Amino acid sequence: MNVAPSTSGHAGLAVEKLAEIQTLLNDRRAGFSLEASFYTDVDLFGLDMRAIFGQHWIFAGSIAELPEPGDYITIDLGPFSLIVLHDDDDGVTVLHNVCRHRGARVLTEESGSTGNLVCGYHSWTYAPTGELLHASAPGEVDFDKNCYSLKTAHGRIEAGLIFVCLADEPPRDFDDTAEIFRPYIAPHELAKTKVAFQQNIVEEGNWKLVMENNRECYHCDGHPELACSLFPTWGLTDGLIPAHLEEVWARNQTAQAALEERCRRYGLPYEVVEELDTRVAGIRISREALDGDGESFSADGHRLSKKLLGDLPDFRLGRCSMHLQPNSWFHFQSDHVITFAAFPISSHQTLVRTTWLVADDAKEGVDYDLETLTHTWKQTNLQDKAFVELCQQGATSPFYEQGPYMKSEYQVEAFITWYIQRLREHVA
Repeated sequence: MNVAPSTSGHAGLAVEKLAEIQTLLNDRRAGFSLEASFYTDVDLFGLDMRAIFGQHWIFAGSIAELPEPGDYITIDLGPFSLIVLHDDDDGVTVLHNVCRHRGARVLTEESGSTGNLVCGYHSWTYAPTGELLHASAPGEVDFDKNCYSLKTAHGRIEAGLIFVCLADEPPRDFDDTAEIFRPYIAPHELAKTKVAFQQNIVEEGNWKLVMENNRECYHCDGHPELACSLFPTWGLTDGLIPAHLEEVWARNQTAQAALEERCRRYGLPYEVVEELDTRVAGIRISREALDGDGESFSADGHRLSKKLLGDLPDFRLGRCSMHLQPNSWFHFQSDHVITFAAFPISSHQTLVRTTWLVADDAKEGVDYDLETLTHTWKQTNLQDKAFVELCQQGATSPFYEQGPYMKSEYQVEAFITWYIQRLREHVA
């Protein structure tokens, strides 16, 4: 594999800056938000790109986004640009989107279908596997095309989800993490789904603020559409329930017990597996009840598509919720799936990509209404964008000071603990 140059090391960091970062990492105050520079500093963002996005398995998309050989998507992760191509062996080939002539982007669209890859600058032409096939080089006697293949990265498909890794040697424990989530996701059969809609939002906030916001429901009063079906007691336990949510908590417990009984009947896993900061490929997954009819993210919890996914036997299966470090979260329901990916742009900007998947034989206007299908999370995403941007604005203030995470925000603490561990290992 012609893998790109290593993304490890401390390239670009002055000795003084490295020492400053090591001090920040060593002095991290457990149970509190990060120092402001973690959200604003350009050098720290560069370190994030090398230590996190340059070393770990990153969720890129689903097989529904490139269903046929030759289909591709492109993703940008800070300074990195990748082509993820469905290959002839029903796997994925991952290529750095950098022409070997003078560095132009080879593919400029977010998605499409291609045979050979042709750079639009000087028409250098590459095979889908990255080999240089043609370069017009008049008068160049010693030009060897074999020396100028596109650089490659690692790619894999697990239960219909596509992951990429830029490291020379990807973290090995992802195999174990995939073993955990496959039984939960496999019944939804993502290979038999199609993209109903995809939303790209650029949030004016650091990628870690995007992930922190996702990892708690302390702010869920700000999501009125979501609260129709998602119990706002998510993340709470006995002893933490405020008086105004006691009735909701009781309803949640009853619905969860009924869901677990159905899961046992159908042989579906539902137990909480939570290893967000105890493994390199951190994960949390469970199957949880939804409010109302308990079927989907709608105003009354009723199904949003008439077509069951995969071989699922029942619409009333709540949601399978999965969080993966460092950049993704998912909701798998019986009628549709929603995937979320955070792609860093800069120290203060993040692209959040949300994709709605339905059964591949579902017909828009017959089996589902697109606006109704996407309404809850479109609104929730816009609300989350506003929350993240408020936090980014605050982090730039000279009066910003670290604040404590509440007990219900324990997953935020786990994410930050995971993040700090990874940076410490990288700069050691």
